[in-house]
Amino acid sequence: MREVTSEAERKMRFLFALRSKGVSDSRVLSAMERIDRGLFVKGIFAARAYEDMPLPIACGQTISQPSIVGRMTQALDVQPRHKVLEVGTGSGYQAAVLSLLARRVYTVDRHRRLVREANELFSRLGLANITAITADGSFGLPEQAPFDRIIVTAAAEDPPGPLLAQLRPGGIMVLPVGQSDTVQTLIKATRTEDGIEYEELGPVRFVPLVEGLGQE
Repeated sequence: MREVTSEAERKMRFLFALRSKGVSDSRVLSAMERIDRGLFVKGIFAARAYEDMPLPIACGQTISQPSIVGRMTQALDVQPRHKVLEVGTGSGYQAAVLSLLARRVYTVDRHRRLVREANELFSRLGLANITAITADGSFGLPEQAPFDRIIVTAAAEDPPGPLLAQLRPGGIMVLPVGQSDTVQTLIKATRTEDGIEYEELGPVRFVPLVEGLGQE
């Protein structure tokens, strides 16, 4: 009986941390409650999976802290009929959360190992509406464009033109932008009839967006 209580307490603490960092959207909170972050963290860091902190994963990448995942997902305003592109699959955690909110999620990563391991997790969790592909994410996924929403989980110096071009009219892209790994800003870009409108959402820190495929 104590195990059940501990699990409930852990979820309560997890959701409280999200709310305290500004994540208030009930659909986003529900999705993050349902997707167990612990499944996406391996090795010595697994015990810290429910803390609000980024953690290392394979290929020199990181899994973002839950509050950043929540804030980015909330800013994206994903609706049930939307088709979403994620650039930077990483552990697969962000795509898994998005899959509970969207009709279809396409996620790309330059590291084959990360895509393979994420696909295995998606299959175990029964998340059949995610397509994970090994590709250079800086060019998006033109064969599936346009997208209602695009999320980038690595920092570029400027919003990449190919990704903006794949955004449907009225669509939203959320991404970190910055010229160094110490000064980055989370940006929300909305495609309007007159072009692209930008909104700053606060400071963040992400790995850089790198062109080309990763070396295995």
